[in-house]
Amino acid sequence: MPPAGQDEDFLKYAMESYVADVNTEFGKTTIVFTLREKSGALAETLRVFQAHDVNLSHIESRPSKTHQGCYEILVEFAEDERQQKIEEVIDLFKKQGEKDVLVQDWNTKNKQNKDSVPWFPQRISDIDQFANRILSYGSELDADHPGFKDPEYRERRKYFADIAFNYRHGDKIPRIEYNDLEIQTWRTVYNELTTLYPEHACREFNYIFPLLQQNCGYGPDKIPQLQDISEFLKDCTGFTLRPVAGLLSSRDFLAGLAFRVFHSTQYIRHYSAPKYTPEPDICHELLGHVPLFADVEFAQFSQEIGLASLGATDDTIEKLATLYWFTIEFGLCQQDGQTKAYGAGLLSSFGELQYALSDKPEVHPFEPSVTSVTKYPITEYQPRYYLAESFASAKNKLKTWASTISRPFQVRYNAYTQRVDVLDKVSALQRLARDIRSDMSTLEEALGKVGVVRG
Repeated sequence: MPPAGQDEDFLKYAMESYVADVNTEFGKTTIVFTLREKSGALAETLRVFQAHDVNLSHIESRPSKTHQGCYEILVEFAEDERQQKIEEVIDLFKKQGEKDVLVQDWNTKNKQNKDSVPWFPQRISDIDQFANRILSYGSELDADHPGFKDPEYRERRKYFADIAFNYRHGDKIPRIEYNDLEIQTWRTVYNELTTLYPEHACREFNYIFPLLQQNCGYGPDKIPQLQDISEFLKDCTGFTLRPVAGLLSSRDFLAGLAFRVFHSTQYIRHYSAPKYTPEPDICHELLGHVPLFADVEFAQFSQEIGLASLGATDDTIEKLATLYWFTIEFGLCQQDGQTKAYGAGLLSSFGELQYALSDKPEVHPFEPSVTSVTKYPITEYQPRYYLAESFASAKNKLKTWASTISRPFQVRYNAYTQRVDVLDKVSALQRLARDIRSDMSTLEEALGKVGVVRG
């Protein structure tokens, strides 16, 4: 927390123009401010709320339609916040922004736009518009982070963040020359986890992992490069990796999955605590997530979650993020009468991988309607896990659940153009029908050629 009197310094660094819209209805306050694109600007601005002891209950960001090169940041405050503290923050914004600050009647505007759909990317290149909207940047570490007091580590974290910040769709992912301490940390994690995979990981994971060793340089003595892995995944399932400087909002992260894009960090946990990381690092990404993105069924399952998120309400985004947590992060599946792990949070954690497959936690069948509203801790082992019969079964259940989402349109990913087609017009539906007829004709011809009798 910054010392008293330094709030304006933070604002001068982070904010140059903003629009504050205030809503005090329903016992909550919402502020929307416009923030110029600048490295670390969001994190520095959010520290103003921390300095005034204001707890945020929700945060969301989108490109500004009225301010070129800016983002609109929406923050909500819990019902128990003292109005005086919030007014102090707004006054700081006003003082710093001078003529650029406009306080409006948010209630009136919101009622007029209550049926509007949140912006979402429709082309894969649109990801550039939100890929850098992260909640922390570079060397901005919490005081309890293992690397907080290590200036060299913090400088390396900033180096990795800068690479991600400057990346744009279509670029080659810059290759990293990892130092000895980073490789040593990777080796410790790699060696211990790979001894657990044969017994605890799912069949698909154990099939793909040797392919990563053969094609992408996986091994104890070298940290693989994101570009090499991205090319391998694209050949397998169309998934690609994109470097990211830190944590994205749930909405933005899930939107990437709709295009089969996985946002991956490049930095590694601090060498002093190789078995612990307070945030996703490259060990989590490459050992936990990457292998199964090369599996067709898992890739489709992941994309279905992303597609369901496009244009969804905040409540639906929260449910989808929870589904993601209990599947792609901490999912279990049944294979040959045994329980196996497929979640990345398990496959990148020595302790929790073994714990999850013991008789200590609760294990329930995966049902999206139940799983999506289950609360979970983020700083300790999960007390409950969900078991899927298979990736295909989980995908089908998710699609059935997603069909109940209230959304005034349907979407379809076009792999040829890497665009999301919005099916809200007759012409779009006619194109889809033509594609389906063409696919059915191809299927019938193929069935005939392999000797399958048509009914």
